[in-house]
Amino acid sequence: MIFLISIILGLLPSFAWLLFFLQEDRRQPEPRKLIIYTFIAGAAVTFLVLQMQIFFNIFGPKIGVQTLSPIALFSMAAIEEVFKFGAVYFVIKGRKEFDEPIDAMIYLIVAALGFAAVENIASVVQSNGFEVNIGPLETTALRFVGATLLHALSSGLVGYYWARSIIARSGYFAAIAAGLFWATLLHSIFNYLIIKFEPLSLATVFLIFMAVIVLVDFEKLKKLQA
Repeated sequence: MIFLISIILGLLPSFAWLLFFLQEDRRQPEPRKLIIYTFIAGAAVTFLVLQMQIFFNIFGPKIGVQTLSPIALFSMAAIEEVFKFGAVYFVIKGRKEFDEPIDAMIYLIVAALGFAAVENIASVVQSNGFEVNIGPLETTALRFVGATLLHALSSGLVGYYWARSIIARSGYFAAIAAGLFWATLLHSIFNYLIIKFEPLSLATVFLIFMAVIVLVDFEKLKKLQA
């Protein structure tokens, strides 16, 4: 019963943000089945990411990369951003439903929320133990305004750069690489702020600022498509 409640609480932040961001594409909504596939793909890659991050944490110190150093934070964030993008690329690339540039942002955000859902569930399950000082509800609230939104925004940035290259019909690799770089930088800055300060202080202000930028990006793409 506790595990079932943990799953429900862990899914709530992702579903809430999913409903919010899907409104950006409400005029020509994506097929529900493909949205579900993409969400599941994003969730599935968390297990690959975990293995990669465990390997990095073991191998990193051997080459002089200390845990929680700027290089380590950037590298750990990069692993997550690359795998989230990979999940979307292999699910929707070449499909006839992927027919608008803005779809790149939508599907990447969906995959990111699937990824965040698994992290949320793990965090809520952990909060039911004795190793943390906050309970499941507090954990869910913190994840809603913190890590879940972070994943959506960082992947949304990648989607924006990808979409711009689709509109330009050139420079796909460079655009996606640039998107991954900025998404990773956003991700690693957030993680640094969480480590150095309280979860609901500078990190939240930073995310609000980034949320405005991503929403503006949505509007830019809508105008470009029009």
